[in-house]
Amino acid sequence: MAAGPRNRRRAALGLALLGGLLLAAGVPRWDQRITDADRNRLRTVHNAWVEALARVRPANAAALDAEGALFDSDRAFEDGALPPAGAYRCRVFKLGANGTAMAEFTAYPAARCAVTGQGDARSFAKLDGEQRPAGTLYAREPARGVFLGALELGMEQRPMDYGTDAKRDLAGFVERVGERRWRVVLPYPRFESILDVIELVPEG
Repeated sequence: MAAGPRNRRRAALGLALLGGLLLAAGVPRWDQRITDADRNRLRTVHNAWVEALARVRPANAAALDAEGALFDSDRAFEDGALPPAGAYRCRVFKLGANGTAMAEFTAYPAARCAVTGQGDARSFAKLDGEQRPAGTLYAREPARGVFLGALELGMEQRPMDYGTDAKRDLAGFVERVGERRWRVVLPYPRFESILDVIELVPEG
């Protein structure tokens, strides 16, 4: 389905704002920006994978297996953790229900995302949908980067800065799981799930 005028305007604004998100020289490192709560959250990523998959697999094994490395916490390339600048097709998966309103496994339709910048800090934003993560991808080690960002909701017109509202803050890891395939893994987000996985594949 083609994006409507409102979505196109919002996407254009999002792309413009991306260019101003912490990409200049002298950007603080991720470990200088991260809150204590999110530092602790990153330490739980293994537990989040184990808990979420234990909840999801009994009824959704085929869906998990069909995605190959995407839902295998031990499979990631040893380098190239940060995706290059460009337009991406993103899919968001929520694993493990946090609350009675969610299913144990939820797969959302593909949406448009963008990565801008280069070097050790790159902006990332999901441009479509009611829930739109946006923030910064940081280099950490060749096999794994760090994502710090916030959740933009509904009709909001610009991303919220990380650290402004703890309920909206997002913290996770970014890894390459294919030649041209990445994932952002968000352990214990504030809403709906135990683990969120965002798949990034270049458009075209």
